[in-house]
Amino acid sequence: MLDLAHLADLHARYADDIGHAVRSFDVRGVHFDHSPDVAIMGIVNLSRDSSHRETVALSTEAAIRRGRRLWAEGARVVDIGAESTIAGHERVTIDRQREKLLPVVEALAADGILVSVETYDLALAADCLAAGAGILNLTSTTETEAFYELVAKHEAGVFVCYVQGENSVSTGDLVIGDDHVGLLLDFFRRETELAERRGVSRIWVDPGLGFSYRNLEDKTVRTRYLMNSLLTAFRLRSLGWPVLQQPPSGFENFEDEVRCGEAFYSVLAVLGGVDLVRTHEVAKVRGVVRTLQAFEP
Repeated sequence: MLDLAHLADLHARYADDIGHAVRSFDVRGVHFDHSPDVAIMGIVNLSRDSSHRETVALSTEAAIRRGRRLWAEGARVVDIGAESTIAGHERVTIDRQREKLLPVVEALAADGILVSVETYDLALAADCLAAGAGILNLTSTTETEAFYELVAKHEAGVFVCYVQGENSVSTGDLVIGDDHVGLLLDFFRRETELAERRGVSRIWVDPGLGFSYRNLEDKTVRTRYLMNSLLTAFRLRSLGWPVLQQPPSGFENFEDEVRCGEAFYSVLAVLGGVDLVRTHEVAKVRGVVRTLQAFEP
């Protein structure tokens, strides 16, 4: 059970990792100052397979409307994806993803909305950045140097996602180890240094909590892993880059009240030192962030 004693122990064990400053920067005129500021990213899903049905947009017009609404609700970034990463999803060809993504990216970017696009395909990433996307949500672990060169060319930002596999749709079992954060630090140190060498100066690191792994299907195992990951985000800030987390929906515990799950888990994310929250529930998470930031001991 999570209680104050556990939080106190966490603080004591990793006291040297608490309070690390990370870089601030602008992307397409949107400023990210980071802790204690916590920014929010809203999600538009162009795939019918998304498990979070409220975020699915079945037409270009619906996707544009949702993107505008998320921006109005307080999202500082609107993230768009055209293929689900959940187990058993239908694969979507890159050509079909391109047909879905580009009109939405162009319309939202024309409105001055900061758009990120989730993809593991280099050619699709190039097309989306050329269409006005300001951030690449990189879900590939291959050819990353070419992706970073592309990001630098467009003076864009990048979410560097941790994936065990070639990309977000080729995952198997998640190898966690005794110190999972140590594995994350090694991966992100290597990738962020490579990105910097290729000219990228706007980077977030993302532990990849939104991806499916076969051995996390057990409710207890998955919940424990997710909670620990959210509460230890601050350890990743030692790299000097802001941390992105996606609070899970928590269907396994919230059941019919699943839309409350991300709000609950976002409390753990903020306590854990996250800088940017990727969520399907922008309005709810905005309320959580405002409430936690208002507290004064």
